Amino acid sequence: MRYLTFALAKGRLAKKTLELLEKIGITMEEMKDPDTRKLIFVNEELKIKMFLSKASDVPTYVEYGAADIGVVGSDTILEEGRKLYEVMDLGFGKCNMCVCGPKSAAELLKHQEMIRVASKYPHIAKDYFYNKKHQTVEIIKLNGSVELAPIVGLSEVIVDIVETGTTLKENGLCVLEVICPLSAHMVVNQVSMKMENERITDLIYKLREIINR
Repeated sequence: MRYLTFALAKGRLAKKTLELLEKIGITMEEMKDPDTRKLIFVNEELKIKMFLSKASDVPTYVEYGAADIGVVGSDTILEEGRKLYEVMDLGFGKCNMCVCGPKSAAELLKHQEMIRVASKYPHIAKDYFYNKKHQTVEIIKLNGSVELAPIVGLSEVIVDIVETGTTLKENGLCVLEVICPLSAHMVVNQVSMKMENERITDLIYKLREIINR
């Protein structure tokens, strides 16, 4: 029997995923050790391997078959646009992708004005403005705190993930439009789905039972 390999997005999502997998009998004790220097974790008995990666790399590992299964936020799946199967919503890590800015920017969105939009998610931003709103905008890709962009005049609005909205409020910004809801999703490599169909379907079935309880 070959190993089934999981790629988990580092941080909270990985922690939550491990908790969920434990409920169906899949354990990876070593992964819980905060001081571990290991990159790959193995459960010999269940023939399962796991590794942690930067969220934006998870879809890449899965598309190319370095991982059979990945768990990552749907924001990353949408932004990366990789060829993979999205098999289920795991129901945690819930938040929204939104257009945010100062209240005054609401008018600019209404009147389809040519504006600048700063975001860590240029593909999602472009798809929303061009294909859904039919508004021509200039998209500026940033990697750091996007909230800064409208404050210093780099852009009129931003497209970003909003959980509580506290950071926005503290910086005099608010949610102007909600693009889509987000949460943690499980994705599967297309070849693995065919080769390991029974094991993967069984895993999905067991997880669904836990989630829908």
